[in-house]
Amino acid sequence: MPDNVLVAFDGSPLSESALTHAVENYPNASITAMYVINPIDSIIDVEAGGLPVAEDWYDNAQERATAIQTTATTLASDHDIDLKTVTEVGKPAREIVEYADNHDIDHIVVGSHGRSGIDRAILGSVAERVTRRARIPVTIIS
Repeated sequence: MPDNVLVAFDGSPLSESALTHAVENYPNASITAMYVINPIDSIIDVEAGGLPVAEDWYDNAQERATAIQTTATTLASDHDIDLKTVTEVGKPAREIVEYADNHDIDHIVVGSHGRSGIDRAILGSVAERVTRRARIPVTIIS
């Protein structure tokens, strides 16, 4: 059983399933939910249909990160798990793998995709990149 589990958490239904999987299957592990603010979102506002983002994109992204981490914390507390949360800025797959390498993580859990439609096709699959680059086991929830 892993001691330190990292869950990629972006607030999507599949990331919620990934977190649920982690808290149910690794209840004795230290679990960290990680949200990555992607700078590409400063150019394209995915939620607004691809329109340019306002100059205060980073403040908006931090507010969104806080809301997403609150959701993760609530979901974990429903399972009596104390959850550590972390927010990083960068390319999601790279940040997830780098965090795992630098923080003694021995297992990663990730949803098969957080984005959908054209956005997923353009940006590629974070889960696929994490699986290829990670030096530790990765569980993909679909």
